[in-house]
Amino acid sequence: MILLDDISLMRGSQLLLKDVTLTLHRGERTGVIGRNGCGKTSLFRALSKQIPLEHGEIRFPVGLRWSAMSQETPGSDRSALDFVIDAHSEYRALEASLEQAEKAFDDTAIANLHSQLEAIHGYATRNNAEQLLSGLGFSIAEFALPVRNFSGGWRVRLNLAAALMCPSDLLMLDEPTNHLDLEATVWLEQWLKKYQGTLLLISHDRTFLDSMIDHVIHFENGSLDTYTGNYSAFEKQRSAKMALQQALFVKQQKRREQIENFVRRFRVKASKAKQAQSRLKELNRMQDIAAAHVDSPFRFEFPALDHLPTFLMQLEKLCIGFDSPLAGNINLGIRADTRIGLLGFNGSGKSTLLKVLAEQLKPLSGSIVRAKKLRIGYFAQHQVDELNLDATPVALLRDARDNSKALPAKGDQEIRDFLGGFDFRGSRTDEVIRNFSGGEKARLALAKVAWQKPNLLLLDEPTNHLDLDMCHALTVALQEFQGAMIVVSHDRHLLANTVDEFHSIHEGVFAEFNGTLVDYEKWLFANARADKSATKKPDNSADSKLDKKAQRQQSAARRAQLAPLIKQEQQLEQEVTAISTELKTIEHQLTDESLYNDAEKSKLTALLAKQGQLKSLMQQKEEQWFSLQHELAES
Repeated sequence: MILLDDISLMRGSQLLLKDVTLTLHRGERTGVIGRNGCGKTSLFRALSKQIPLEHGEIRFPVGLRWSAMSQETPGSDRSALDFVIDAHSEYRALEASLEQAEKAFDDTAIANLHSQLEAIHGYATRNNAEQLLSGLGFSIAEFALPVRNFSGGWRVRLNLAAALMCPSDLLMLDEPTNHLDLEATVWLEQWLKKYQGTLLLISHDRTFLDSMIDHVIHFENGSLDTYTGNYSAFEKQRSAKMALQQALFVKQQKRREQIENFVRRFRVKASKAKQAQSRLKELNRMQDIAAAHVDSPFRFEFPALDHLPTFLMQLEKLCIGFDSPLAGNINLGIRADTRIGLLGFNGSGKSTLLKVLAEQLKPLSGSIVRAKKLRIGYFAQHQVDELNLDATPVALLRDARDNSKALPAKGDQEIRDFLGGFDFRGSRTDEVIRNFSGGEKARLALAKVAWQKPNLLLLDEPTNHLDLDMCHALTVALQEFQGAMIVVSHDRHLLANTVDEFHSIHEGVFAEFNGTLVDYEKWLFANARADKSATKKPDNSADSKLDKKAQRQQSAARRAQLAPLIKQEQQLEQEVTAISTELKTIEHQLTDESLYNDAEKSKLTALLAKQGQLKSLMQQKEEQWFSLQHELAES
């Protein structure tokens, strides 16, 4: 148990926390939530004793072992593998002592040290480090490369591997999925689910949080509010609390209406039943959690398009790569309504393909036919790095306007209004970009992309360095975007709520992936198992083959097995319809303004409580229904 006893925490002259008391219980898996700059990372630094408290104290259990991700990795000649193993300091100390004992021919010490190594599972240390590096996307050939050879993003992965390598009772991870692709993120999820200690997690990836945490600590107005459940549960609880304020409730209802309109548009064009089910489920969740973000400082949209060509781009037998091809024979038509999520392992060619489409890189062969009025909005990490650091946000967008024939001559006040949606307000719009944080620069790079009125968006990991409120605002803006988009992202919530189809690049082959993100995760695990058993021969013996009689018996048994499932499906559909009707009645009652008078407060509270119960029940029934659909489809 860790106790934060009446603590106050400052960063420079800014008060982050004031007189906060909080208990972290052993084994809890807690998400630390709050906007950029609120103090999440500073809290981690205080817990790891890197910075002092202004007031109060943090009490730790005796002998607590903790591990945290380092935010910086200076270049060194240490190999990647040795760098990760170094994080296990106890192993390294025993290893050095053993080397000395062997030089001194001290048999007693040697035997004792081998016993200690056995006790800490030291003989598996190197293998564990190799598994961590492999899981996080490093190739075997890269294990021996010096740390200085890796770019900043790959050094972040090394820091993460080192944090996971270090034995700990308390593990603090600050944005661990930044610079990870989807495949590495899924692998990290599985590793963390096996972790036995107390987990504190800062992340902007809500799907990752939902899978990992059972508690939430929320930074708000210099205090820490605690919630039980995962991130989705936190959003619902905060929605109910904020709905008691009438002004926020009106905003909530407006946002619900926007999402309902988007759902209706999607229903019309949905052509694949399984993907449609998954998409509608995600959109319904978006309705439920919209209220939790009504006080967000981020509210922006992509400008309306004057003209949108039916066809934007046609790829014919495209081959991409550098010295050698990464993927070939890519054929794809990009229409005005194309919304693609691009999947694939790290290094498969996803980012390279976006660079080729954005004319940042030439293809090795093949052709690309572009529409005359094509306007591409390209976002990638290097776009952030290439911002003019001596410019101001207003000057940046003014230059983008002046350099584009497609943009009308808008005044500086319109630019300032637009920047306000990205939370650049007042004097902040005239500050030089050099003084901005990484998250602020990422927001500004996105603002520049949106300002240029693109009709095709190419987004490469757009949520890196954004906080959860900004990720939510980006998801909403992409839902309402009128043009086409191709997105590479490890953020499954963003993908599930913004794209209509998935394509993958695997072993040089570009193809449509007919399934949902859940199906893709299953494919990843199946592919990993297949790699491990590649040398195993298939069983072709006669005993393994069913004769026709056995097949008929099996079919009859399957029909008998499906009968109760079909009956259960019909029952669930009836229950969902009844709950939906009751919810609509309550929502209609909540539009009565008299309910928000003090005299009616108890009635309002009761209605909101009933609404929350019904939504929870609806979610349970829908999940049961989707599970049944999957079970029926697999049978």
